[in-house]
Amino acid sequence: MTYRILTLFDWAMIAVSLFNTVILLWLGLTVLLNAERRTWGAWVAGGGLLFGAAFFIGHTAVVGRVIGTFSGDMELWWRLGWLALLATPYLWYLVMAWYSGVLRTLRGQRWLILTSLVGLVTLATLLIGDPLPAYSHLVDRDTRPPFTAGPLPAISMFYPVYSITCSLLALRVLHTPTTSERFMGAEARRRARPWLVAATWTLLLVGLCVGGAATWVLQLVYLGEVPQRSMRTLGLIIVFDLGVSLLIALSTVLIGQAVVAYEVFTGKALPRGALRTQWRRAMLLAISYSLIVGWSMSGAGIPELPIYQLLLATIIMTSFYALLGWRRFEQHELTLRSLRPFLTGRRLFEGLVHPTPASAESALPAADDGGVFRALASDLLNAKTAYLIPLGGLAALAGPPLAEPAPAPVPLAAAQQFAQSLAPQPPLCLPVEPTHYGGAVWAVPLTGADGLIGLLLLGAKRDESLYTEEEMALARAAAERMVDSQAGAEMARRLVALQRRRLAEDQLLDRRARRTLHDEVLPRIHAVMLGLAAQQERDAAMLNQLAAIHKQISDLLHSLPPAIGPELERHGSLGALRRAIRHELAESFEQLHWAIEPAQEQRAQQLDPLRAEALYYAAREAVRNAAHHGRGGDPQRPLALHISAAWRNGRDDQPVLTVTVSDDGVGHSPASERPGGAGAGIALHSTILAILGGSLNIEHTAGGTRVAISVPVMIG
Repeated sequence: MTYRILTLFDWAMIAVSLFNTVILLWLGLTVLLNAERRTWGAWVAGGGLLFGAAFFIGHTAVVGRVIGTFSGDMELWWRLGWLALLATPYLWYLVMAWYSGVLRTLRGQRWLILTSLVGLVTLATLLIGDPLPAYSHLVDRDTRPPFTAGPLPAISMFYPVYSITCSLLALRVLHTPTTSERFMGAEARRRARPWLVAATWTLLLVGLCVGGAATWVLQLVYLGEVPQRSMRTLGLIIVFDLGVSLLIALSTVLIGQAVVAYEVFTGKALPRGALRTQWRRAMLLAISYSLIVGWSMSGAGIPELPIYQLLLATIIMTSFYALLGWRRFEQHELTLRSLRPFLTGRRLFEGLVHPTPASAESALPAADDGGVFRALASDLLNAKTAYLIPLGGLAALAGPPLAEPAPAPVPLAAAQQFAQSLAPQPPLCLPVEPTHYGGAVWAVPLTGADGLIGLLLLGAKRDESLYTEEEMALARAAAERMVDSQAGAEMARRLVALQRRRLAEDQLLDRRARRTLHDEVLPRIHAVMLGLAAQQERDAAMLNQLAAIHKQISDLLHSLPPAIGPELERHGSLGALRRAIRHELAESFEQLHWAIEPAQEQRAQQLDPLRAEALYYAAREAVRNAAHHGRGGDPQRPLALHISAAWRNGRDDQPVLTVTVSDDGVGHSPASERPGGAGAGIALHSTILAILGGSLNIEHTAGGTRVAISVPVMIG
């Protein structure tokens, strides 16, 4: 083999060794730095990768010499190489068993103990009595080890069994993992499994190749048949070392792909796009760096390059790159935490239908406490002080101004005066005098469709840096959304309160009109009719006219749906519902199961008249729908109705009554619930119940329809 070809292979060998050093070091630091919980498994996984990087640091120190030269530190790397050869299969199986969760099972623990015993026996075989020859015995024909080949057969027997056992067990646990406790753990294992299986087979091939070659070399050393040091011998060593290093590089890339596919060792959902980008950049850095430096160290460039200084620079460079990626992921998590208040639901619906005394008079039905504004000012913008002042037409609806830190006096008068001086199309931000604006140095006008809606005042940043244009635009958009949502929530709260009052007033007026017509107008007309009947026959026309008026009013009262009628007042919502079903709809069902106890009916009388009426009419509508639609197109189909009631504790331990109306019919078709169809009545009742703090839920199944109607006894 010519020197030029040997130099080329030497360059490739050094480059691959440096590539493995950089990639293993980066992967190990990435796993340890980004681990959600640094359990022993995470430490073993990251530490194993760092151990591989340490091995290739020594490997680079050995192969980075000029071809054919040797130094005294070779003995250290020779011993460490054997330690890496023994530790790699065991560490890989241990990490795969931890990752797959099988170590939590008794069978997994037994296999781990067995593998540990085999590894200890193999290690003892190599260490007891110091059977390994020194590195000088390998390279010097004039020296022979002071012992015979006694322990060599044991090494040849134990190591293949040990390596194959670890690899096969690793493959087994990868294909039969236990249930994962982490979020989307099963999906993570499914995505990473092909890469980890391929890495396991590659590491098994590496172990067998190195073990076989080492056994053959040791046999020659023990027999005193060390090959003559020559270019041919060096060439064979370089080619073999290059092949094994390439296999290890392949397994390293496969492990990195598993980490990128899903964070298999960190236990934390890193931003996958950013992690994939970091991995590709690490690969590009390792390839380019190893090729350039390998060429310099191979004799084609700088033959006397100080190897340990170069390796130290490699470690520092890779460590800083891993730390840079870690800080990027940490910053991503901080950004998500700061954005969480903006993405959290405001519970507007719950605050509207279940108002509490604390929120009844606030601008937001679910009191905000300035949490969103605090997140904007402190977490996102890092401002020392900030004020959000609603102005214009939304000021009356958006609530009082907000200050951060609170409590702080809001410069309301200065803000109003400043707003009057603004142009119709104000810029993104304007500087203001801190002494007049509570320490604020920037004013951000907030605009809506009708002009100015507020003003955001921002103080200087805590780190004294400047605001960027993106930060100002984000602050303006968030503040405009806050003012708009505050005003919208307050308007919704007022509309719901108005609708509640309107319902109560309509009910009161309706009852009063009915009572007046029934108890006063009709009796008086009837009395006049009786008086006129005793008069002469000339008053017959007037009597007939009064009789017609009496009949018209009476028919009108009977045709109107009863409000709080005598039945509802006397028997309550459940009792009135039972009597209405018995008199109006009993013949519509072959079977009728009334599963409501008298005590439940009596307790339902605690409902105030407005909610009792809403519950009664919603339940009656559900029964009517079951009678009309339960049989579908088959009038001969038998139909059964089941009605039950239950009490539970709702918000703030308020008692809530739930009435369930279910049938075993065909259910409602979607067409029946279109606006104006049979479902329009249910939609109307569900809206009324929501305004009153209740709910109406419908479930359509193959076994029929179930309607659950809930209403609180009272609203705090």
